[in-house]
Amino acid sequence: MNFFEIVSPYLAGLSKNDQELFDFVVKNMVEIRGKSIREVAAMAYVSSATFLRFVQKIGFSGYSEFSTVIKFTLLNQRAPEKQPFTVEQRDYRQEYLKNINESVRVIQAQKLEQVVNLLAQHPEVFFFANGVSKHITEYLYYLYTMAGFSVHFPRDHDYRRLAIHQVNSNSVVFILSYHGNDDEHITMLNDFHRAKVTPTIISVTQADNNIIQNLSDINFYMFTDDVFLNGSDITSHISMMAILELILYQYIENYGQRDFNFPGIQTKQ
Repeated sequence: MNFFEIVSPYLAGLSKNDQELFDFVVKNMVEIRGKSIREVAAMAYVSSATFLRFVQKIGFSGYSEFSTVIKFTLLNQRAPEKQPFTVEQRDYRQEYLKNINESVRVIQAQKLEQVVNLLAQHPEVFFFANGVSKHITEYLYYLYTMAGFSVHFPRDHDYRRLAIHQVNSNSVVFILSYHGNDDEHITMLNDFHRAKVTPTIISVTQADNNIIQNLSDINFYMFTDDVFLNGSDITSHISMMAILELILYQYIENYGQRDFNFPGIQTKQ
């Protein structure tokens, strides 16, 4: 009984207000767990009746079922910290595929189109990542560069510090941070705010309430299972890669004829 599996068939039909409530729920699952509908509605600044209608729109019979599923989802997402790789291969293979599928399924079409339309203006594109995410971003830098975008990917702290000053209000900034609480990125976002530089911030983080998610204009949820081996983090970031690939391929589908002289993605037979 997983929240995201239940709601995914209904996401495409949500209104703008319902989408905002959905984002609120995902970002605040821990905070709303165990609270009454009146308390949660107050947190979301809507009436209890409005929140109940929203709950029913996303596939639940009522608030009681919604609350129960939230609890089970949070319980199942908990993973022991820095445990060795002990999952049997056949079990992990199933979870691996499930995580990729969920990461793609929960993407709202409106968010995807919003990012694609921003890219269609050919802004300066910045990728900021560190840790394990930095290695994934190397490939994404190649991919977006080959598609003709002006892409900046500073690889270390000093270069990232300098690149911040190149960002302007027309830029698109991708922040790739699994945990979503990286001090360097949070400082950067606060520096943008203080300098009154307002680029579009697009983040990919895990699907919980984290600071980078809340400071972003657009956030995509990444699902994975924490895996540590010999004291090192080898957690899969394939879901992060899949989201950024999907954005680019949607861009090619929408604007391929304009930018590449063909009406969509061309594949070799």
